[in-house]
Amino acid sequence: MKYEGETDYRYLVATDMRWRTIDTIQAYTLRWLVEVFFEDWKLYEGWGREVKQLGEDGSSRGLILSLLFDHCLLLHPEQKACIESKQPMNTVGGLLRRLQMEALLETIADLLSSAEDIGKKLKELAKKIKTVFQLMPSGKHMIGRNLGRLEATSSLIYRANG
Repeated sequence: MKYEGETDYRYLVATDMRWRTIDTIQAYTLRWLVEVFFEDWKLYEGWGREVKQLGEDGSSRGLILSLLFDHCLLLHPEQKACIESKQPMNTVGGLLRRLQMEALLETIADLLSSAEDIGKKLKELAKKIKTVFQLMPSGKHMIGRNLGRLEATSSLIYRANG
């Protein structure tokens, strides 16, 4: 297979010859979900260089904490809205940045709650922050992807057994 703009072909090897070529290629794209997970895990959840416990125990505990953290973020109102409207969910990194900014604004608002003009300016700033720190749809949640049949066809079963 060769993607648009590439000069070299990529070769996929399959052991089950009963699948159609297109189904094998579409199933192969699921491998990318693992890479997306690792990127989120290391970049946004602090499990890269900041890991405090090394070795096998550190790996498994970090993974468990990461998955629990991702699970908690499913309860975020913007994630719930995406789920309910059957839209791609947002990345962990985008949600974290949004939550950080909301926490900062909430803190500043508490400090300045007595000043009327400053409160108005703070609301304007909050709107601007939401436009600058936009949430990005995640590809790892499989919304709108065609995965093919992912099963053997009768003609290829016959050919494989031939």
